[in-house]
Amino acid sequence: MAKRQLFFIRNVLYFTFTAFGGAQAHLSLLLRYFVTNINFVTEEELLELNALAQVLPGPASTQTLVGIAYKVGGLKLALITFLIWIIPSAAIMTLAAIWYSLLDQKDKLVEVLEYIHPIALGIVAYGAFKLGKRVLTTQVSIFLAVGALVGTLVLKEAYVFPLAILIGGMVSSAIGTPTEETELRVRLFANINPKKLGYFIGVLLFMAMLGALINRTSPFSLPIRLFENFYRNGIFIFGGGQVLVPMMFTEFVQMKQYLGQTDFLSGFAFQQILPGPTFSFTSYIGALGMKHGGYGIGGQITGGLLAVLGINLPGLILVLFIVPFWNDLKKVSRIKYSLSGINAVSVGFIIAAFFMLITPVGLNWLFLGIVLATFLLLNFTKISPALIIIVGVILGYIV
Repeated sequence: MAKRQLFFIRNVLYFTFTAFGGAQAHLSLLLRYFVTNINFVTEEELLELNALAQVLPGPASTQTLVGIAYKVGGLKLALITFLIWIIPSAAIMTLAAIWYSLLDQKDKLVEVLEYIHPIALGIVAYGAFKLGKRVLTTQVSIFLAVGALVGTLVLKEAYVFPLAILIGGMVSSAIGTPTEETELRVRLFANINPKKLGYFIGVLLFMAMLGALINRTSPFSLPIRLFENFYRNGIFIFGGGQVLVPMMFTEFVQMKQYLGQTDFLSGFAFQQILPGPTFSFTSYIGALGMKHGGYGIGGQITGGLLAVLGINLPGLILVLFIVPFWNDLKKVSRIKYSLSGINAVSVGFIIAAFFMLITPVGLNWLFLGIVLATFLLLNFTKISPALIIIVGVILGYIV
């Protein structure tokens, strides 16, 4: 493996273990690890991949990271990056479900990690500020960002995310697009391999229908149905972790009753203090779902694995299918000019997430001071987010 790819894997490990704060904070870390520290991709390429991930179903951070890996080292590096990114937090969440009784003692752990929350908020604020400086350069982009912010805070519904992204892309495309290049579109679609397209559509349809075709008396019924449930949700989740939680709660707590409300909220709270993708929370649900079905520890580990793979596979397949001809796709004027609107809407989402996350803190001046200090350190120094997080853990342990 080339030296450059080894450096890339090293930075993926750094990113995996420092990516607190959810997808909103991850973009700023992606900029730091893969553009600023070592120029694996350009800033423009990263923002384009982020915009692409926003319009696809699935986890935006995972898709953006996998897209960068594909550009750097092809399919092999992309798959290695995907596994490095999802395995640590998914494994921890699966263990948390297996030993759920130990979560009765989680108060002590939460005390040690209590300063991670304001540090994560500082990272979110930094992400909003840095992306806003780059993206909000016109009156239209500012209008779209404010609209996404207000819509998210007022409506607080899952449909806001795909709708705002669609509107943002349509508005910026309509305003900025010149006459469409017909020849370019012909060349673009000529580059699409019909066989690969057929495989892609076939996998999506097969997995979506699999659960309904399984005999419920089969000993493998529950694991396969769980995989189908999460795969199906992965197809329809736009907007990342903000949308994941209400969908999971509705299906697995209210409808199927695989776990109780207290179990669900405890697991989600635990996931918030872990680095990595928010979608790893599904491992916890999958493991408890298998426990509900009477399976032992082996079955619960299987449930955690099936859940995290199921929820991530649709987005992974989509991004790996599109990235190889993304350079041609983005040359289509209507797509190219839609990206600025999509990125502007993303800024609105990040700012909205900051307000929603900081509301529970209230007028806790210590926490607000930590938020401000984290933002200033990231903005005016080259201190690693990992070091700030380590200091936060030590502070929580001492205090």
